[in-house]
Amino acid sequence: MALEVEVISQEIIKPSSPTPDHLRHYQFSFLDQTVAPQIYVFLIIFFEFNGKTQPNITEISNHLKKSLAEVLTLFYPLAGRAHDNLYIDCNDQGIPFLEAHVNNCKLSDVLRNPIPDELTKLVPFELDDGDNNIPFGVQLNAFECGGFAIGQCLSHKIADGLSALMFSRAWAATARRALGDHQVEIQHPEFVSATLFPPKLFAQTSVGLAKNKSVTKRFVFDASSIEHLRAKYVDLDRPTRIETLSAFIWSRLVAVTKEEANHDHQKLHNVRHVVNLRRRFDPPLPPHYFGNLITVADSTPSLLNTGEECYGLAKQVRGAINKIDKGYIKKLQEGADDHMSSDSSVTSAFTSLCNFPLYDDNDFGWGRPSWVSLGMPGLDFNNVVIFVDTRDADGIEAYITSAEEVLTKLESDTEFLQRVRPSWVSSGLNLTHQPTTIGNINTRIDLV
Repeated sequence: MALEVEVISQEIIKPSSPTPDHLRHYQFSFLDQTVAPQIYVFLIIFFEFNGKTQPNITEISNHLKKSLAEVLTLFYPLAGRAHDNLYIDCNDQGIPFLEAHVNNCKLSDVLRNPIPDELTKLVPFELDDGDNNIPFGVQLNAFECGGFAIGQCLSHKIADGLSALMFSRAWAATARRALGDHQVEIQHPEFVSATLFPPKLFAQTSVGLAKNKSVTKRFVFDASSIEHLRAKYVDLDRPTRIETLSAFIWSRLVAVTKEEANHDHQKLHNVRHVVNLRRRFDPPLPPHYFGNLITVADSTPSLLNTGEECYGLAKQVRGAINKIDKGYIKKLQEGADDHMSSDSSVTSAFTSLCNFPLYDDNDFGWGRPSWVSLGMPGLDFNNVVIFVDTRDADGIEAYITSAEEVLTKLESDTEFLQRVRPSWVSSGLNLTHQPTTIGNINTRIDLV
């Protein structure tokens, strides 16, 4: 269903307290400059109408705006304005807060069959608007049934995916505390990425956006399916869920594309995993360090023509990630970055936001959300996969971005379909099972 979303108001929310003069200049780090493209990541948090305890949409809006102003004092760069690929002027100009009505459907309709390219109407910015110097924006969407959705857009130039979730968690905690939950902890961010990775004096990023139009579809793997796949990776002692699914999905993407007439069998197949650097420092950095604190680990699967290559890939992936140690980080701090895409290889990229309490941490005072959707426009290659936990944390949602014809073939691949399950979003509704995928998206997904 095509969503009819009407923006009815817009205002600017500024931090409730002014930013001190000594914090007015927020310098981009080397990783901000080189890893992050000038696009927005988005997070949409859906809440079904609960009738008895939920306030009306005006009260919800006022509560969100007040708590947003408070949390912006902690995340002050988000209320500033970016200057090229160099820094943010933390001038407290504020962030746009839009209010919108969804006129033609109930929230339950969206949860039955969410179509990601339609969901982008629930966020305030065009996701690939690289010329926009506003780091952050919010759109509150009211549905006819009384349900609502909070759409957030955060510039990738300032933050990776974990940082985006960090901000949303702090905002939700601030909102709960204002409603009387004084036990909730509000974690303060640390803005030290430019100290860890000193910036370079150039204004243009080396990361490009995808030139070819791609689509994204969502597939769900339940726990039993993941465990069945794990048993096949006998070369690695107890592979993780992400190692397992990465290897399996990569093998099926290769399988459905290898017969294409224009497929170059001489090209190497490169597998790329986004790695959270916070855990790789010695000693590890706290999780509340804000910024683009990520790199990538590359591995090149061998035995490509045997049909068994995916069973060795999990071990190769772990080995590549283990090479990102304090020695690697030291070279990265010196400005060395050798992970550039090559025309001689076909790259598949994977990133995971699993094991993050996405639902518990996005309780703004009215209970856990019914569903949390996220997305990130893609880089200069197809075959990008993002993993997130399902609402019950029992399975994993895989958002796979590629050319439309590739995903069409994947949906017809017997071996792939044996591992995915029919999915629906809201456990709070008595819904019938829906098709395995939930549509496609023309705004492409990035890594973290």
